[in-house]
Amino acid sequence: MEVKKFGVIGAGQMGNGIVQVAATSGLDVLMSDIKEEFTAKGFQTIEKNLNRSVEKGKINSSDRDAILSRISTTTDLQDMAGMDYVVEAAVEREDLKFQIFRDLDTFCPPHTILGTNTSSIPIGRIAAQTKRPEKVIGFHFMNPVPVMKLVEVIRGLATDDETFQTTWDLCFTFGKTPAEANDFPGFIANRILMPMINEAVFCLYQSVGKAEDIDTVMRLGMNHPMGPLALADLIGLDTCLAIMETLYDGFKDSKYRPCPLLRKYVEAGWLGRKTGKGFYQY
Repeated sequence: MEVKKFGVIGAGQMGNGIVQVAATSGLDVLMSDIKEEFTAKGFQTIEKNLNRSVEKGKINSSDRDAILSRISTTTDLQDMAGMDYVVEAAVEREDLKFQIFRDLDTFCPPHTILGTNTSSIPIGRIAAQTKRPEKVIGFHFMNPVPVMKLVEVIRGLATDDETFQTTWDLCFTFGKTPAEANDFPGFIANRILMPMINEAVFCLYQSVGKAEDIDTVMRLGMNHPMGPLALADLIGLDTCLAIMETLYDGFKDSKYRPCPLLRKYVEAGWLGRKTGKGFYQY
């Protein structure tokens, strides 16, 4: 299926990144959120990123202006009715995602593919909220979206071949490298990554080491570009907790139990970079 009009639900960190790569690839993109201040902030972030690319000589000012001209915004989800493909990039909450998909299923024509950028919630569970489960698929980008090359493509039980192939092809259109994952909680990336981050939090919780030392061990000893606690702050501790809870609920295995310190930080509103405090001060 040819995709000409592309919609993104959510103008936050992940959403505006997806909008940027889609518009850069030449698609007309509609970015939606619940408030104009959110869509305006998302657009400003994209503009800032593109200005940085102009300064570095990666694109010229005409390219930047053309990309921005392909982006429009809305606070009315019904405007997604004109899209060929819609990706949901809302916060990692089942109830919120389920409602978005029920609404999209009502507003969008039958041919519209509904993708989700969920980082852990099973695709089949989301697809079951619609009357088009064959048109629902996991389209999981990595953060920061404009920089990271990987996209996980996850079939639900009912996802048909056309939906999968269209999504797979879009990855290359966006300049990304796709990897196929089966529909299990956390898929591949977060089933491996989040328990590692959670174990690093346990090391801090049990005073095995200070945050700086835990991250130094993983950066210099394991050659990771960023330590797990700094990475958790970048991702958002609330997102990390939500993913760990999805893994724990999905597998009923104690190895996925969220560290109490992670929960304590989230309850205190210490969510990482976005709030100025997490395992580090920003």
